[in-house]
Amino acid sequence: MYYYVITLKYIDDSMALPEKERRKYTTITIPTPLFESIKKSINGTGFSSVSDYATYILRETTAELNSKSSGKKSEDSAIVKKLRALGYI
Repeated sequence: MYYYVITLKYIDDSMALPEKERRKYTTITIPTPLFESIKKSINGTGFSSVSDYATYILRETTAELNSKSSGKKSEDSAIVKKLRALGYI
């Protein structure tokens, strides 16, 4: 089985560091058929690459898991999710 390696952007919000040092990246490996399927699925959407889509999905999933583990869901996060779903964020 073949795999694609995609690079996900991690941006450190610490403003104390210069811009060049704030951006960090890591890679993940996914099966080629999954990569191709995602690539076809995002065609015509606001996602410019499989990496952008994967970053979005991982952020959403992580936020959901974190809100479940804390036992509460804030009204603000629900509004943010709705705005994202509508394409405003």
